[in-house]
Amino acid sequence: MADCREQHVAVKFCFLLGKSATETMVILKTAYEDAALNKTRVCERFSRLKNGEMSIEDQLRSGRPATSRSDENLDKINALIRIYRPQTIDQLCEMSGISWSLIHRTLSEDLRMGRVAAIFVPRLLTGEQSNRRL
Repeated sequence: MADCREQHVAVKFCFLLGKSATETMVILKTAYEDAALNKTRVCERFSRLKNGEMSIEDQLRSGRPATSRSDENLDKINALIRIYRPQTIDQLCEMSGISWSLIHRTLSEDLRMGRVAAIFVPRLLTGEQSNRRL
């Protein structure tokens, strides 16, 4: 997909030339084909430009950040699971105050652990662990 910022610059350029939103849509469709901004986005941009907002950057949004996977949460979950392994994710949620889905994702993706007989264990054994098993 074409860079949206590039298209926002093109929309601003068309606006400054006095083109309408419909004419701008035709130009974008010709240039970017299927990757072009849709009509709603072009009209929103035109509305902002008419209101005097000449920035091509998107406005800041309020709310939670896109991810809460941080080193602090990773260390907290790792410490809790190392203290006492046979814990459910629900128990870890209560102890840490972190959401169930984040704990599950952290255990499986970041710490590479899976559940074996109610105990979280690393998926891959170290060389020493492998030798002890033999």
